[in-house]
Amino acid sequence: MMTLKYNYCNMQFHSLNDFIATLKKYDLLIEIEEFVDPVLEISEITDRISKQPYGGKALLFKNTGTCFPVLTNFLGSEARLALALRRENLEQLGHNIDLLFQLFTKPNKNFFQKLETAFNLKRISDILPKNKSGHGACQEVIITDPNLFDLPILQLWPGDGGRFITYPLVHTKDPLTGQRNVGMYRVQIFDRDLAAMHWHRHKTGAHHFLKYKKVGKKMPIAIALGGDPVYTYVATAPLPENLYEYILAGFIRKKPVNLVKCITQDIEVPEDADIVIEGYIDPEEDFILEGPFGDHTGFYSKPDYYPRFHITAITHRRDAVYPATIVGVPPQEDAYLAKATERIFISFVKNSISPEIIDWDIPFAGCGHNFTIVQIEKTYPGQGKKVINTLWGAGQMMFNKVMIVVDQDIDIHDYSKIVELISSRVDPRTDLLFGHGPSDVLDHASEKFTYGSKLGIDATDKLPEELEVGHIHAIEIEPFDYNSIVDVFDDVKHVNTSLIDKNLPILVLLVEKKQKTKDLIEEVWRKFDLSFIRYLVVVDDIVPEDDMLLIAWLVGSNIAPARDLFFVKDTLVIDATIKIPGIDSITEPWPKIAISDNETIKKVDEKWLGLGFKEFIPSPSLRFHKYKG
Repeated sequence: MMTLKYNYCNMQFHSLNDFIATLKKYDLLIEIEEFVDPVLEISEITDRISKQPYGGKALLFKNTGTCFPVLTNFLGSEARLALALRRENLEQLGHNIDLLFQLFTKPNKNFFQKLETAFNLKRISDILPKNKSGHGACQEVIITDPNLFDLPILQLWPGDGGRFITYPLVHTKDPLTGQRNVGMYRVQIFDRDLAAMHWHRHKTGAHHFLKYKKVGKKMPIAIALGGDPVYTYVATAPLPENLYEYILAGFIRKKPVNLVKCITQDIEVPEDADIVIEGYIDPEEDFILEGPFGDHTGFYSKPDYYPRFHITAITHRRDAVYPATIVGVPPQEDAYLAKATERIFISFVKNSISPEIIDWDIPFAGCGHNFTIVQIEKTYPGQGKKVINTLWGAGQMMFNKVMIVVDQDIDIHDYSKIVELISSRVDPRTDLLFGHGPSDVLDHASEKFTYGSKLGIDATDKLPEELEVGHIHAIEIEPFDYNSIVDVFDDVKHVNTSLIDKNLPILVLLVEKKQKTKDLIEEVWRKFDLSFIRYLVVVDDIVPEDDMLLIAWLVGSNIAPARDLFFVKDTLVIDATIKIPGIDSITEPWPKIAISDNETIKKVDEKWLGLGFKEFIPSPSLRFHKYKG
């Protein structure tokens, strides 16, 4: 990653404009003066930039057809995230933060004294949020006849159900205890004062909602947008249950978050936010059909019913900036937020969950939950599988689908080395661990809604007690004309031999699916002697055959491990194809991939050079030109 040199200790961001000024200072921002439509066009432009090396630059769209500019991709690199978190790099923040987590999850009678000592604070108020009387900067303009369409709310993809707020800091509180929470749940706009609140069943906001329903009260809600960029990160962070997000924000920025009461709702928001949307949910009302939405998985999430959010006021700064993020096929901005969590939380994981863990890596291709690589110091047999089970029971790691555990001498950030280990050290009949448990709401491949299978891969060096008779042996790859598979089988369109070329017994077939994958592969194996292939990966012929990031993304997205991994003779087949009702054991159509349409791509192409970019960047959606949807 790029490391910036700046006096981060003295930086304070009181609004997005403050952060924008700093991005400009370090040449991390592109300003666009020409009109760009918030419907589809801003998303298409951001998608092109966010997929550039190191996440590209932040984008400020000054002419949106509204009174508000739009800022996108502002946390879409490790450098910009480190800047927002006042650190020279993301590693620095994790060194002390685990003690903060431990103190809040394990309270004791000397809690405050220990907290003050741990962080060398003169007063505990140095990090705890404060309630401020009167109005805040976020309430310079008060609108009690609100119209959501006055805001430049984006539609990201052509198949979306409408416009969505994608960077909302959703403030709720427990009606019984008063405990407060800040979460990030997308919000679809239906009318000038009506939206839908898309919180998942595992989230704190949803738990608060159930309590309001139980006590029979309307639920006050406030959505803050902008302000100090650290707020956006903490709203996404997987915090311990008892740690309020603005305590973490206060710790990171070394000053408390000042909160002000909303104008029409009994709830507090940061006084330095750019925009605040106030409203309520009535638990007695019927839900509204929300979605579809091209989500961070790269696929459209299915429409479903969620609570109606009634808007009672909108307040904002006079110079407010509207923040938005784009999600879809990786890498996107959310990949860097996950990378920040990976770096910040590793110390806490080591000290509080599993002490043998040295480091971990969350690859971009896994969209946050699908892949995790864990490095451990192994001292006894079975320890790799023990770590897998431990992490599957730890917080949001319960959503992980594929976990790979390696030894301490392995560079976990070198993915080619990880693939080499799996091909040479892992016996697919003894070193794989299958489990079942909670899955992410957005995991479309899961066998059941929010419940499905998981795969643990123990790629550690095996101790004598772990070896079984007939354990994995070295395979010598034999000369073979792989194009002959394409010539003989019409279903097989391309063969990726990039791993075979490195002497790794892993073959990738890209197919046009017309039958069960297992039936096709059994036919191929009957025709050709491919016994030297240890792993066979099968994906749809919808991505470039040499794009391993997209192939890995399809694998993580489209498998339910217990259903989609099987043996043909001694070869483990990974069926990462799109499943089809009538062919596969599913009843509902597979969701579509979220990509731009030709009309939007053409519009952006035509205006691209007039937007101030130095060179033309083609649409990433063109990589899917063979995709029919």
